[in-house]
Amino acid sequence: MSIQIRRAKESDCKSIMNLIRELADYEKAPEEVTVEFEHFVESGFGKNPVWHAFVADLDNCVIGFALYYIRYSTWKGQRMYLEDILVTNSHRGNGVGKLLFDQLIIEAGEKKLSGIVWQVLDWNEPAINFYKKYDGVKFDNEWVNCSLPIL
Repeated sequence: MSIQIRRAKESDCKSIMNLIRELADYEKAPEEVTVEFEHFVESGFGKNPVWHAFVADLDNCVIGFALYYIRYSTWKGQRMYLEDILVTNSHRGNGVGKLLFDQLIIEAGEKKLSGIVWQVLDWNEPAINFYKKYDGVKFDNEWVNCSLPIL
């Protein structure tokens, strides 16, 4: 396999959205994906992009992605927030996720960010085990996630 990790392009958005739906199905919440495609594209490639992504490309087919944005911590400064990372089911277990995550680490270092933060569902053992392979990863059970839908 000749997998290329590269920055996402606007033309990748349809493939990324398909993978987002695959992730939502895996997390048993397909109805939660409510973002309009045009809004997704504009948010990543419009005048003021708020998200960035890397894709795993195999023979001009996107088989995985890692989407992030920069957040600010009053205690730690700028940090990368990994919103989602996914490798399509048929390509899991081949090191594609590691290639994507390693690229995020490189990106965070180049941008001189103070770290990478993300969330993982407590029942998602494959993901938890994936993250445990990285030295220094900390799991925090103290904080409670909160959200307030506006729309």
